[in-house]
Amino acid sequence: MDDSPLQVLTLPTAPYPDQRPGTSGLRKKVFVFQSKRNYLQNFVQSIYSSIDLLDRQGSTMVVGGDGRYFNQTAIEIIVQMAAANGVGRLVIGHHGIMSTPAVSCVIRKYKAIGGIVLTASHNPGGREGDFGIKFNTANGGPAQDAVTNRIFQISRTIEEYAICPELRVDLATLSKQKFDLENKFKPFTVEIVDSVESYANMLRNIFDFAALKELLSGENHIKIQLDAMHGVMGPYVKRILCEELGSPANSAINCVPLQDFGGQHPDPNLTYAADLVETMRGGQYDFGAAFDGDGDRNMILGKHGFFVNPSDSVAVIAANVFSIPYFQHTGVRGYARSMPTSAALDNVARATKIELYETPTGWKFFGNLMDAGKLSLCGEESFGTGADHIREKDGLWAVLAWLSILATRKQSVEDIIKDHWQTFGRNFFTKYDYEEVDLDAAIQMMEDLELMILEKAFMGQRFAVGEKLYQVEKADNFEYTDPVDGRICRNQGLRIIFTDGSRIIYRLSGTGSMGATVRVYIDSYEKDPDKIFRDPQASLTPGKR
Repeated sequence: MDDSPLQVLTLPTAPYPDQRPGTSGLRKKVFVFQSKRNYLQNFVQSIYSSIDLLDRQGSTMVVGGDGRYFNQTAIEIIVQMAAANGVGRLVIGHHGIMSTPAVSCVIRKYKAIGGIVLTASHNPGGREGDFGIKFNTANGGPAQDAVTNRIFQISRTIEEYAICPELRVDLATLSKQKFDLENKFKPFTVEIVDSVESYANMLRNIFDFAALKELLSGENHIKIQLDAMHGVMGPYVKRILCEELGSPANSAINCVPLQDFGGQHPDPNLTYAADLVETMRGGQYDFGAAFDGDGDRNMILGKHGFFVNPSDSVAVIAANVFSIPYFQHTGVRGYARSMPTSAALDNVARATKIELYETPTGWKFFGNLMDAGKLSLCGEESFGTGADHIREKDGLWAVLAWLSILATRKQSVEDIIKDHWQTFGRNFFTKYDYEEVDLDAAIQMMEDLELMILEKAFMGQRFAVGEKLYQVEKADNFEYTDPVDGRICRNQGLRIIFTDGSRIIYRLSGTGSMGATVRVYIDSYEKDPDKIFRDPQASLTPGKR
């Protein structure tokens, strides 16, 4: 056996012009990573090179992914390049799998300088699917624009990358593995860790597990159905909800992570989690939930398939926030939502006199507010909910938050939602996605629309829809000034705001792998008690066009 130090090589490469990270990192079709020479190596080297050498030397980083196709191949390259770039220790999930919320948790637990998350979230997997890679910084959250811009600039001029091509790590064994490298004084260490335990321990310190166990397995327990959609969340759901909190094993379905998510689209909404919706409609289960590929998104359902719109979900959690012991101890510093998300949360913030922040789309904006002690609870219309315990949205946290509310109030999901509408009014909310649109055409459309809504004649216009009259109060291209560091983010989406608080939003999305996605959001506010319950399920999941 050869015990000589592993060789560190510096190899030539050529840059690619298309490696600008979007709101959730770099996402491309798998074949792009596989067919373009050094495409992954270039981006990984750009990440490492964006970190100052003194900070990088001997540092700890975290690596994990949602288990989709190309995950393990990418991890092997990331490990080999980490060693060559002076990183001292990598903490990697067992089999290379770790949910995005768990990566954030582990970064913070180990005081790592950052982490690399391998996921395309709710996008399809498999050979013909998508792959993604993003960099999270030391706070556990997605890198801020200054960092991603630096990564992109490096990727445009990169000429070489460093790698230890002979380094092989065993992802299948929980262990601490050490490697001697040439010209390095200290060995390079890789720790393969239980992907669930650190995250589960964090949740034990947030929620009342005894009360949740009584709810799920006590004398008058409720019946639940949780769909992991063959994504990363399967092991977390099995360990925490079934083994620890006592829900029967058949409460959790599709819990084996698969490279292609079982040929399905791992997106927790009424369209792609249709089997769960159909099961819930049967009335056998009191509570249902689904998770996306990397575990940061969630969908909540009540008995008979009663759908909880994500915008309502975060508002209900806010209105019942002290059902969660964590907030009993920390208090509530502020609420936040992304700009396209309905204003349901605003109504709660106004009633409870708690500060409300409206941010651009992207969890990094919430993280900045959390780091400054200004934010406790936040959410996005795209099925993302979370709090300041980590710096990512957190699907399982949201499920346990809802179960905590059920345990406290001893009501059904539907009754809790209807009580909420009765108290705060209702935001009828829906969204339409126009996917894989020609980018130039989409930009032109947005420019033409902006010119139209910014004309003086547009202000005050009235539009009748059925019995309701909407009058334009304000129209703009949303601009955000960060209250923490003063940075300004312009051109974040077109808003048409009506006098009653209703809104129409248009924006281009940056999370797809091909073409542009035009998103249209409709947010109609109703406070008349006679009209609130006219159609209990009018707030629906995104429509695909």
